[in-house]
Order: sequence, then structure tokens, then C-alpha cells
Amino acid sequence: MTADAAAVEPAPRPKGFKLLAKALQNRKAACMLAFGFSSGLPFALLVGTLNAWLGEVGVKLATIGVLSWIGLAYSFKFLWSPVVDRVKLPGLERVGRRKSWILLCQGVLVVSFVVLAFTHPAEAIGRFALIAFIGAIASATQDIAIDGWRIDQADEAAPIELLSALNQFGYRTASIVGGAVALVLATTMTWPTVYLVMGAVLLVVMLGATLRAPDSPRPEPDRLHGVLAEPGALKPEYRAIALGIVGVSWIWAIGTILHFMAGMLGAGEAVPGVPTHSAGDFTKLYGPWIIAATVLVPLAVAAMTNWMCTQPRYVLSAHDERHHPVRTAMNHLYSALVAPLAELSGRLRWGVLSVIGFILTYAICYNIWASFAYPFYLQEMHYSKEEVAFASKVFGIFMTMAGISLGGYFFVRLGRFPTIVMGAVLPPLGNFLYADLAEGGAGIDAFAHLFRLDALALWLHSDERMVRLLLAICYENVVTGLALTAFVAYVSSIVSKQYGAIQYALLGSLVSLVGTLGRGWTGEAFDQYGYATVFRWTALTAVISLVFVLAEWARVSRNERIEKASQEPQG
Repeated sequence: MTADAAAVEPAPRPKGFKLLAKALQNRKAACMLAFGFSSGLPFALLVGTLNAWLGEVGVKLATIGVLSWIGLAYSFKFLWSPVVDRVKLPGLERVGRRKSWILLCQGVLVVSFVVLAFTHPAEAIGRFALIAFIGAIASATQDIAIDGWRIDQADEAAPIELLSALNQFGYRTASIVGGAVALVLATTMTWPTVYLVMGAVLLVVMLGATLRAPDSPRPEPDRLHGVLAEPGALKPEYRAIALGIVGVSWIWAIGTILHFMAGMLGAGEAVPGVPTHSAGDFTKLYGPWIIAATVLVPLAVAAMTNWMCTQPRYVLSAHDERHHPVRTAMNHLYSALVAPLAELSGRLRWGVLSVIGFILTYAICYNIWASFAYPFYLQEMHYSKEEVAFASKVFGIFMTMAGISLGGYFFVRLGRFPTIVMGAVLPPLGNFLYADLAEGGAGIDAFAHLFRLDALALWLHSDERMVRLLLAICYENVVTGLALTAFVAYVSSIVSKQYGAIQYALLGSLVSLVGTLGRGWTGEAFDQYGYATVFRWTALTAVISLVFVLAEWARVSRNERIEKASQEPQG
């Protein structure tokens, strides 16, 4: 190599911690860390910590279960992602394409925390729920804008992998602040004051990072998703019909949930002779229909559009040159709600049913009772806020990280589906540990004594009660981390490159749908039957999940055998 060539050769790109240190000197990377924190803090405060406050002031578990449905905002956020991506905010657009939405959402969240602080949940649960719901919508919308910002800003100095890692780091840090730190603060100040403090923290992020973050220019207006205008694409009128059916289904499902929540949370004391709202009855009567409207109807419409695309009379025979803002918006919604499922069902055919069944049932056990963890630890088991903060949000996070690492190891050593089976079976078994904990922890104590963990606890100036809590949380978080790794890896493997981000968001949102809907029934059941009984009932969800996992394993194995046989030379 000549001296001149060596002079112009670029320097080797730093790796590992050197790359991280260099990237953190980049304004984009530093802002990504702040945005990750801003994304994780409201989720922790609205979906988890809020229930500790509600339990402390005596709100019934059935009501907490219904209120936890505000978490569906995160499951359904892909529905309004086209609005966040395309709509200009009057007055804020000059701040930046993504920053305008992030700034608006952060402002709404700060106001929500302040208003929550001045609203007593036991005295005005309906108003309290409405404010929390508005905050959840703002938080989910902020997540959409932050995801778009991360993709837009990735470059050589701040690659997408690094920005994603920094986003997760900020998110996990916020989980500790919004969980453990908030619980500890609540021991020395009131819950309203805690939420005022958290609102001030978010305001600092808003003023210190959001306003200073770079942003990308909005692309020139053009026809969106030009492939929909190409010959062979479904004609616009049939796309509109398909989108209308899916849209009506989603609107009905969301409207039904909101109507019941409003009636349940706005109801006063029970009046003799007057039927009362029941989350259990609602789940039994409407739950299957809601799942059908949000999953099965879109799947059926997607399959129908695939068939129509094979019929010449339903598709374009020439390039469509027509322009219109409404057409652009409809194309975006079609590409977000119908096209990804059409591609998935067209590629997997009937196998899409086992995939959807697997996704819907894989994490029921965890999702169905996650909102009741704080009331269980604090009010039922009488652990202190400091003990729960350490066990759940500090020790628990390290155990989750250990579970994620274990899941990655098993994926390499055992293979994909053996790890997925473990993720389907092991988390529900943890409910038997929690049932034992609810009944005094005799089984956990025997395990701790066998391995001398009780003696270790005494040496560390702790006690058997804390050992029970740590062991239960240790098992749950390790196996949940393992299951999460298996789920993410599998879903990532079945999405297409064409619709990768949209399909992943859609399928990822479905994993919490059944469990979140079931929380209303779970809260009611906890009130009626007690924690131990319901923990054992929900452990049986492992059977349902395992059936779908084994069906999907059989489908994939059969396809692999067929593919292998087709590649073998014919003798």
C-alpha cells in the first residue's frame, strides 16, 4: 500500500465500550438515552406503581383490574401510528417532525401527573381513571414518535444498534426510578407528592433534552406506498372496503372496553336489587368477541384480500396516477392494518392460526396478574415499600437480565422450539410459588432451609420473610426473562423484511391482549376467592399455551422436512 493510499484510508471503527464512549459524546446518542428514560417512566408510573397507590387507599382489586386496562393503549398504539407519522401539529411543527409529537406528549404527561396528584382515587376513581387513561395514550403516542426518531437519526456515528441499546438502558433506568425510587419516596412523603416529583423529573427531560435534540426534515409530500398504485395491486375501492371492515371491528372493540370501564369506574355503591357491573361477566361475555374483532376479523379480511389479488377483476391493470390526501391517508392505514396481515397469512397460509394462537396465549399467566403485584406484596403480604422496591425493581431487574442471558444460551445450545417450550411452561409454574407465598411460604421455607439460604439471610441481617419474597421474585423474573427472549427471537424470525417493523409491532401487541383483558376478571376473583386459589387457577394457562407451541413446532418441522426433501437430488 502506498503512503498516499494509507493517508486516505479511514481509521478503524471503535468497538465495544470505546464505541459506546464515543457515541455518548454524540448529541443524538445522549438524547436517545433521555428519550428512553422518558418512555419508561410513565409506563412504570401508570401501569405498575399506580396500583400500589390504589391498593394503599383501599381501592378494590376488581376496580384495580379494570383500571389496568389502560395498558391496552400500549397494545393498540399501532392503530394511530399513521397519524403520528404523517400529521403536522399546528404551532409545534416548527420544533421538528418527531420532536413536536414528543414534546406534546411529554407536556400532556407532566400535566397528567400533576392532575393525578390533586385527585383522590378513592373519592373520584372515575376522574382518576380518565386522567390515567389520557396519560397512557400520551405515553404510547410518545413511544411511536420516539421509535420514529430513533430510526430517522441513526447514522455512522450513532448506529441503530447503539441507539436501540441506549433506548433500552434509559427505559430500564426509568423503570427503577418509577418503581423502586417511587416506592421508597412514598415511605417519606405522600403519593400525590411522589407523582409531583416524577412530573418535575419528566419536565426536566422535556426542557433539557427534547428541545435540544436534533430532528429530521419531513419528506416531501408524495403518494404513500407506491406499490399500492402498481398493476396487480388491489383496486382502491376494494382496499377501502377491507379497511372499513377492519376499522369498524377495532372501533367496536375499543368502544366496548371504554364503555364498560366508564360504567364500572363511574358507578357508585351497590344498590340492593339493581344489577352491578361485573368485570368477570364482561370478560366472559365480551372477551371472546373483542379478540375476534381485533384478531380474527382482520385475519379473515387479509385472507380475502389475498384471494382477490388473484382475480383480475379486483386488481389494477395499469398504474394508478390519481392523487388525493384522503387516498394517501387510506393507503397508510391499509399498509398498517391490512397489508402486514395479508402478507403473513399469504406466506404462512393456515399456519398463521397456530402462530396467532401461540402469540395470544404465550404470556397470559404473567400478563393476567402483573398489575396486582404491588397490592399483593404490600397489602396482602404486608411487606414494606422499601422491601418491595429492592426485591421487585432492583433485585428483580438483575434476575430478569439473568433470565434473558439464560434464554439466549438455551437458544444456542438446545434450539429454538425447546427454549420456547420452556418459556411456555416455566412461568406459569411460578404461580404455585406465589400461591405458597400467599399461604405462609412453607414450601419456599423448606427449599431455603435445604440450601441454607435462611442461614445466609440471617448472616446478612435479613429474615425468612425476605428470603421468601426474593425466591419467588427470582424464579418469576428469571423464567419470564427466558420466555421474553424466546418470544422476541421467534417473532423476529417470522416477520417479513417488507413489513418487518409493522408486523413486529402488531404481533408484539397481541401478546398482552388476552392477559390484559383478563385482569378485570382476575381482580374480581382475587377479591372473591383469595390470592392462593387464583394463582393456582391461572397456572393452568400453561396447558393452553403449550398446545399452540407444540402445534407451531409441528408445523415448522413439517415445512422444514418438505423443504429439505425438495432440495435433495432426484435419483
